[in-house]
Amino acid sequence: MPLVKLILQLAIWVMMLAIFGSVIISWLRQFRVNLPYYHPVVRIIEDTADIMLRPIRRNLPTTGGGLDFSPVVAILILYILQAIIFRI
Repeated sequence: MPLVKLILQLAIWVMMLAIFGSVIISWLRQFRVNLPYYHPVVRIIEDTADIMLRPIRRNLPTTGGGLDFSPVVAILILYILQAIIFRI
């Protein structure tokens, strides 16, 4: 059982890091920093984060101002999931 919890904890942390990385990449692109879309590291980070962000973006209403709150919701869900798994 401890191995399963360790693997789950690692998966949650990888997803959180991918979401934070995706947010930072989108900010850098917003400020016109030259990041190629085809760079393998950028693609891995964005594809990993999109696994969780895409369903949230589909169900979250748009703000109209160009703000994307899906990373905040995703991190909150991951923290709650982590608290539930590791309190048992």
